[in-house]
Amino acid sequence: MSGEGMNQGKHIPGPGVTALLRHARLSLLVSLIVLTAGAWGLTLYQSLTMSASTGMIDSGQPSAAMDGMDMGGTSDAGFSIVGAGAFIVVWTVMMAAMMLPAAAPMILTFAQAQARRGRAVFIPTWVFIAGYLMVWLGAGLLVYPVVQWGPELASRSSVRGFADWAPFALAGTLIIAGLYQFTPLKRLCLRHCRSPLAFVALHWREGRAGALWMGARHGLYCLGCCWALFGILVAAGVMNLAWMLLLTLLVFAEKVLPLGQRLSTIIGLALVAGGVAVAAGTLPMSWMAA
Repeated sequence: MSGEGMNQGKHIPGPGVTALLRHARLSLLVSLIVLTAGAWGLTLYQSLTMSASTGMIDSGQPSAAMDGMDMGGTSDAGFSIVGAGAFIVVWTVMMAAMMLPAAAPMILTFAQAQARRGRAVFIPTWVFIAGYLMVWLGAGLLVYPVVQWGPELASRSSVRGFADWAPFALAGTLIIAGLYQFTPLKRLCLRHCRSPLAFVALHWREGRAGALWMGARHGLYCLGCCWALFGILVAAGVMNLAWMLLLTLLVFAEKVLPLGQRLSTIIGLALVAGGVAVAAGTLPMSWMAA
């Protein structure tokens, strides 16, 4: 069989496509860095502004840190459409800051697949990112009622005060998150998140609608992989900078680094141990939620 015949059915990028690939990857990488840096800047500003207004920095009390879950005072004002909207915006920006670094390999792989097919790259890739972030926006809709009413309902249903049951809530969340690291669903979602080429090959859809669908599907795998970790953030205080930074590093490590799957097991063991220590009182709640 001739070389021409052997190459039928295979798309071999020419010099123009190769140059397009390099340009697209560089442009998207720079754009992702700028977007992530901007999202972190807005998140830091919101967190520091909220901390100053609630006195979290001065008090150093666990309850003050837990009150930080209101993300702009929504808990004090009660439920409102405006409050929910503000929460969703801040939550989505925070998720962009925390999750885009780990999602970058998938985003760049999608862009590369677009270029290799001779398709436009920039707009479909941003549609893919929009679909991805839509999933985290939807997660914020579920988190808002928990943040808004959870502490109040728990306080009313318990003879203990907020400061008494808060450590047990955080301890339970840590243990659940740790145990989830060992479940088949976690391993399945993590495997998809760690395999950009396989994901694109299995789930490819043409057009902008297809890009939106693919981004949302990847977002669902990402949510399935990380929901328990972000439960810790809800329990410790949604705008808790220390936990935000730590969870960002952990998510990036288990999704991107070569030994991420083994690290996922270590993370699970550490979270369970931390939860037991908080419940036993050997690890102060003020340190975990400060």
